[in-house]
Amino acid sequence: MSSGLALFCEIIIAILLPPLGVCLKTGCCTVEVLICVVLTILGYVPGIIYALYAILFTHRHTDPDHYTAVA
Repeated sequence: MSSGLALFCEIIIAILLPPLGVCLKTGCCTVEVLICVVLTILGYVPGIIYALYAILFTHRHTDPDHYTAVA
């Protein structure tokens, strides 16, 4: 879980530049960034809404020591 200040900074960046905020949260070459870029091109407000959704409500486990069983 992100600290409060880090989350606040991510939200401010997402409001100013929605794809950058999503990129910092999920990584640069993800579907979330592509969706955010397309929505921002179509309209700035949909890009902001999606960026806030991607930052606040999607949780990606980025721990490199975490392994899951395949079978």
